[in-house]
Amino acid sequence: MTLSLVLASASPFRRALLENAGLIFEAKAASIDERALEKPLEDAGATPETVALELAEAKALNVASHYPGSLVIGSDQTMSLGSRVYHKPKTMAEAADHLLSLSARTHRLNSAIVLVRDNAVIWRHVSSAHMTVRPLTAAFVDRHLQRVGEKALSSVGAYQLEGEGIQLFEAIEGDYFTILGLPMLSLLAKLRELGTIDA
Repeated sequence: MTLSLVLASASPFRRALLENAGLIFEAKAASIDERALEKPLEDAGATPETVALELAEAKALNVASHYPGSLVIGSDQTMSLGSRVYHKPKTMAEAADHLLSLSARTHRLNSAIVLVRDNAVIWRHVSSAHMTVRPLTAAFVDRHLQRVGEKALSSVGAYQLEGEGIQLFEAIEGDYFTILGLPMLSLLAKLRELGTIDA
């Protein structure tokens, strides 16, 4: 029996990844306060990978309560550089600060997926990518942000790798889908194993 699939996210990027893979699913955003959940984890010294997993699980469990019997995909992404954990910039000035702080350094993106059915966690997975930003000048960052506009505020790193953000980098180690926020190869393998999609 094929169970219905639900994506616990309002992200157009994640939705597009599933649609492009030919999956049939519903999408519903979780109604949780991510910052309120994240703060005690960070205060307790949780790793960025653990924070991503816990938030992905909270989203999946929240949405699963509306879809009894369905398999719900929760996902979250954290970004870290040393001990600093980044959040989506609220202003263009914050976006510029993000990008300049990443200049000539390697940061880490951690993308987590949790599958939930009813109140049961079926699977938890996190994968990471290492992103090396080329040396950036403040003048270039200003020009770059003028070109990309408010889109810079929609991602934690203030860049979209699939767009002009690619110009910021000199090296990338990791899976493209992990970078976009949903490790598709691992997810598809698990869905095939569970019999949710055609194997």
